[in-house]
Amino acid sequence: MTLLLLWACRCGSPDDSAPEVRTREPCTDFRDERQVLWGDTHVHTGLSFDAWAYDVTAGPEDAWDYARGGTLDLGYGELALDRPLDFAVITDHAEYLAEIPACTDPDSPGYMAETCVTYREASTSTKVQLFGVKMSLPDPDRFEDICAMVDCETSAADTWDRVQDAAEQAYDRTATCGFTSFVGYEWSGTTNVANLHRNVIFKSWKVPHPTTYFDVQTGHELWDALERDCLDGIDGCDVLAIPHNGNTSNGNLFLFEGDALDAERRAAFEPLVEVYQHKGDSECRMGFLNADEECRFEKVRLDDELDDCGEETGSGGLTYAGCQADRDFLRGTLAYGLEMNEDIGANPFPLGVIASTDTHSATPGRVDEETYLGHLGIAEDEPLERLASPRLNPGGVINSGGGLAAVWAEENSRESIFDAMRRREVYGTSGPRIEVRVYGGDVPVDACEGDFVAAGEGSSAVPMGGVLPGGEPARFAVHALADGTGLERIQLVRGVLVDGQVETEVIDLVGEPLPDPDPETCESSVGDEELCVVWEDPDWSGEPAFWYVRVLEAPTCRWSWQDCLSLPEEERPDNCFAEDVPWAVRERAWTSAIWSEEAL
Repeated sequence: MTLLLLWACRCGSPDDSAPEVRTREPCTDFRDERQVLWGDTHVHTGLSFDAWAYDVTAGPEDAWDYARGGTLDLGYGELALDRPLDFAVITDHAEYLAEIPACTDPDSPGYMAETCVTYREASTSTKVQLFGVKMSLPDPDRFEDICAMVDCETSAADTWDRVQDAAEQAYDRTATCGFTSFVGYEWSGTTNVANLHRNVIFKSWKVPHPTTYFDVQTGHELWDALERDCLDGIDGCDVLAIPHNGNTSNGNLFLFEGDALDAERRAAFEPLVEVYQHKGDSECRMGFLNADEECRFEKVRLDDELDDCGEETGSGGLTYAGCQADRDFLRGTLAYGLEMNEDIGANPFPLGVIASTDTHSATPGRVDEETYLGHLGIAEDEPLERLASPRLNPGGVINSGGGLAAVWAEENSRESIFDAMRRREVYGTSGPRIEVRVYGGDVPVDACEGDFVAAGEGSSAVPMGGVLPGGEPARFAVHALADGTGLERIQLVRGVLVDGQVETEVIDLVGEPLPDPDPETCESSVGDEELCVVWEDPDWSGEPAFWYVRVLEAPTCRWSWQDCLSLPEEERPDNCFAEDVPWAVRERAWTSAIWSEEAL
């Protein structure tokens, strides 16, 4: 088979005499109707200051091997996925790519810097605080003692070269197209201890050096840097950023203060949001915007008392303190976007949805409740550590197993997956590989009675992430397949702008609530292997609106209760019986929305 030429680029100094050419064979498994691929877009290794603080020394090479089905020993036995991932992004913190190697490599000239000695000898929480606090300052600077001994700029560039090389080695360029690796990093702005983080993902191997919080302190400045260094700076470079953990942002992450051009720019750079990871769910919460009971799912703020930021912002979110805003959660942000579109003529938040792990153990895709060992390395390798109440480290009983990103792509390649992300034909799950497909518009009313995909693709309907064609009905066809545990319900969440305010509603489309599992044996109800439904919105008459789907599994025992059952009764800690720590969960999938034309 002839090789397909992808890129030819001079990526280096102006003195380079020839471009670098990289090729990939066409994928044997190419599907015009697209296929679902599973990945993790938020992964930390020992190159991240907090992961190393948790005694994780595995590097990006180890994480890539693990994602593809290899084993990894973190000091408490060999770990492996039961099913390899299709794709992943290693997103180590861009900050400290020089300092962490300096502090952890005995051969580094910066190894004996005072900051490095303190970092190595301090407690885990002190290590995290020592390096993390600088990313909460409005005008941060680097550790002078380390950079006096090490050329931090050159060292960070060397580490970035290693990151790129590891990603390139993991990418399957053969016709098998068995695994796709993306080059990426996490920009880790945490001004006033409120989360502003973004995962930056590049489409190809042609990438600039990372932009850090030491370089820029706001999302707008990050987009400026990505435009300058990637879009305008390197031929063929493309990039997007994924904000995450709105639930710890104190109203800051999705605050919008701009005009229509600003809104369009933000939507272009940030077409997705990470709705779920090991630090909890950011779909919705009780007390906000017509919340339903399922908004209690996996909350890191365990109490129902709500300190509402309103139109203001707060601080302290990463320590689970301070106020929360409706726009800290997906449902509220989608509604906020409709309102902004009404006010300024553009929607800054037409956000597609994914989920990931945010693992700090170099274990992408490790989400199984039954084998949960935390995501903070050796800090959570024992049941009593996992069941502890949270301290400065964001661990303990409130953490979850994290989620997975699902994309509908033609093939397992960087181009196809990235393009699916860009058009928002993606969704997230809380771990299970529930297969969900959604079409909206003039989809056939009998789509569930035959070939569902042919019915959707053969009509003028649009898939998840799309925009309803003007003049067509708000009719939705949803098909879901279980992954082991059976399915309980398919729900649709609708938001409609009425007289300047968004009204939301959660509608059970098919299925009904099932009882919780047996608390002694964890035996669960038997759900459906497959659910399919076609539903038309009877109340929509052309207003700005969004609709997204939530698919619920039959309830199962949460990882924490399984840990509790593994301990003798007399050794079970108080959190095994705390009212605000759930013992059962409904795992789920959240799809990207479909919008009406008037919403964008």
